[in-house]
Amino acid sequence: QVQLVESGGGLVQAGGSLRLSCAASGRTISGLAMGWFRQAPGKEREFVAAVSWTGVSLYYADSAKGRFTISRDNAKNAVYLQMNSLKPEDTANYYCAATPGGYGSTLTAREKYAYWGQGTQVTVSS
Repeated sequence: QVQLVESGGGLVQAGGSLRLSCAASGRTISGLAMGWFRQAPGKEREFVAAVSWTGVSLYYADSAKGRFTISRDNAKNAVYLQMNSLKPEDTANYYCAATPGGYGSTLTAREKYAYWGQGTQVTVSS
């Protein structure tokens, strides 16, 4: 079992940056693929970015490519999402997720993830 706690959300103007953090406890994230998803009011939860358990493979939604960067630090048992050039449409609750069995493009599917955090709100003003 792993517990995930997100932090780093907040209110930022369009064009600004935020760095989200996901702290894991209960077990090491080594061996777990990690992902970030987001959910805006009235919309389904959607994939944002993922990193394989090796840290070698990275996956991004088209909306995140070139602006967001996912990274992991197994020594700190944490995952990060650096978000630059934020847009109002990035406004959502952002969730960290973990899975022991994901690989490749399956990491873009929320059904693949077994563990979820409570989320952190990101609001981008125009």
